[in-house]
Amino acid sequence: MQNIKKDQVVKPIVAAVTLMFTGAAWAVEEGGALPELQVETKKSTGYKAEKSASQKFTAPLIDTPKTVTVITEALIKDTGSNTFKEALRTTPGITFGGGEGGVAVGDRPFIRGFDAFQSMYVDGLRDLGAQQREVFAIEQMEVIKGPSGAYDGRGSAGGSINIVTKQAKAGNFTTGSVGVGSDRYRRATFDGNYMLGDDAAIRLVGMHHGADTPGRDNVDVKRWGFMPSITLGLNGPTSLTASWYHHETDDVPDWGLPYRQLANNDGGTPFGRPVGKKDAWYGVNGRDFHETSADIGNLAFKHSFSDDVVLRNTTRYSLTSNKYVLSRPNVYISGGTITPEGMVNRSQFVSRGMQTTALANLTDISVVFDTGYIKHNLNAGIEISREESENRSYADGNLGANGTTDMNNPNPDVSYATVTRNNFPGFEGRTVNKSAYVFDSMELTEKWLLNAGVRYDRYRSEIQNRDVGTGVKTTDFENDEGFFNYQLGIVYKVQPNASVYASYATSSSPVGLAMGDYNYGGTQLIAGTQDLSPERSKSFEVGTKWNVLEDLSLSAAIFHIRKNNARAVVPGGNYSNLGEVESKGIELGIAGKVTDKWQVFGGYTYLDAEQTKAGTVPDVNTPGSLESQGKQLHGIAKNSASLWTTYKVLPNLTLGGGAFYMDKVYANPANTAYVPSYVRWDAMASYKINENFDLQLNIQNLTDKRYFDTTYFRHYAVVAPGRVGFVTLNFKF
Repeated sequence: MQNIKKDQVVKPIVAAVTLMFTGAAWAVEEGGALPELQVETKKSTGYKAEKSASQKFTAPLIDTPKTVTVITEALIKDTGSNTFKEALRTTPGITFGGGEGGVAVGDRPFIRGFDAFQSMYVDGLRDLGAQQREVFAIEQMEVIKGPSGAYDGRGSAGGSINIVTKQAKAGNFTTGSVGVGSDRYRRATFDGNYMLGDDAAIRLVGMHHGADTPGRDNVDVKRWGFMPSITLGLNGPTSLTASWYHHETDDVPDWGLPYRQLANNDGGTPFGRPVGKKDAWYGVNGRDFHETSADIGNLAFKHSFSDDVVLRNTTRYSLTSNKYVLSRPNVYISGGTITPEGMVNRSQFVSRGMQTTALANLTDISVVFDTGYIKHNLNAGIEISREESENRSYADGNLGANGTTDMNNPNPDVSYATVTRNNFPGFEGRTVNKSAYVFDSMELTEKWLLNAGVRYDRYRSEIQNRDVGTGVKTTDFENDEGFFNYQLGIVYKVQPNASVYASYATSSSPVGLAMGDYNYGGTQLIAGTQDLSPERSKSFEVGTKWNVLEDLSLSAAIFHIRKNNARAVVPGGNYSNLGEVESKGIELGIAGKVTDKWQVFGGYTYLDAEQTKAGTVPDVNTPGSLESQGKQLHGIAKNSASLWTTYKVLPNLTLGGGAFYMDKVYANPANTAYVPSYVRWDAMASYKINENFDLQLNIQNLTDKRYFDTTYFRHYAVVAPGRVGFVTLNFKF
């Protein structure tokens, strides 16, 4: 590595720090810090990636003392995944949950036992608002496992997910696909990148998708989206990239099957599996709807002072909305509210009209330098953000006598009262956050590497509840916290292609992360939580990573996470920081080429996650209550595994398939309700017609297994789609 002079490092750093504080201050009102990393897409080989797209990861993945799983574009294509959720199923150790508030219908993954709803990023900046994410504009997805507060800031107790998007780059190409299949499946995508002279390029990515949900009556999905981008300065030291992402969905919502339980707040015990017919939909045609939209504008500036000193600044504006009206199926066996045997009560009207806007700025600098015999790869930055959310929900839409329906033969075509929109938002919230961080990968010797990072966040969140008819404020709450997080890891290079490591990492989760969700186990900002300290998680991990055979990555890790200051239920309906949660387990991973014809991707996770200290108030449906003491965390599978593989049997013919296993998942903190384990099988075949066209067949859920892929502890579990087959014509020029 070439040494650089002191002035070459010091002057750019001084200039960058000045810009960080002056150029970013415009985005803040009282503090604001947001997310992380800026992205440069790194080339991947099939299912294996060598490096993260984030500059915060200052070493190749094999030398990074942390479990990072990269889902590449090739894997997404081969598996036929077309949603965020479908792509993540290839990675063991991730489950999905639902909810009653703003995250009720949207992507809500759990990583290593902890909710990652507020720990998702697009190109390194936090991606806010409940959404149904797509994959049409994704280059790769990076799942960072274990507490990641030093990388990500607030939250990230179990890990985070960074989505790397397709941006304009050098070269000319046109690719796309047209697909048709069973259950009215139809999908078209387009991706074109074109040079404007020698130093600029534009790119346009688009998608249209529609389908019924196999195995679910009356449930269909419709969505479309596009993402244009332009990059100026491809060949010079200074470049500017501007992009705009737009995505809309218009679906029929599905809250699956209910658990048989006592009425709300009766303190009773739900039991067993969900009840009802697997293909039964308990909604109402014409009334129930779910519409989401996301608009994300990004402006990224980059300047290279030299090969070893690079400055970046990224500004992000986003607007997301999540609107729905639906029926929540219930089966009560309370003395006061008895649902007739064989019937489902769907009279409870659930609605949301959530809108979230965010403005964020990230300025960072990467510097490579030597101090004596130690080689450094350093990244430091300042992040500022401001987020605002409001919920203007719906009213009326009552079913009257049609509130109950046959459990096995529900009638969706019933009369209902006209649905109206509330005059004013019932909820308004704002979060301002600012942070500073520094990471450094140090090559102490050829064999020993040290990775260290620290981050400080200043976080302020406040909400106001209002009368939906008059707009008059009824209550308001706020939480203002500052906290440090750390990352420290040591790597020993057994060989150039193999390493072993040990690491320590922390995270901090203040109240207010679940903005607008009133049934979120103490995470929401209310009177009983506004004075609580952040939950603190710390993790110890030991692992090894090997690159072997043709181009195959193998990894193994043992980890232990302890969350202190966990929120627990105490008398008076309040919460306290007296709780504790532990999550420990083993994770194995495989990705890449066994031979030049054979690719594999998958892994296994054993996860023992439980509430080790809880509160004193009994409540089977609330995390941190007395019944959760010593119980497995709800929404978490102890064992999960996945394996996807393809083999080129002929020069033009590739066959593949996969199996995905999920252990039993408890639905409530008391572990009395659950969804059973399952194994899902998929298959694919691809035939290369010529240099420009190939034909691909995917069959997902080959055996038509009826299983649940989402559950929520208060009421319901969502049935996963049944078998679906589709043929896709892919083209490239």
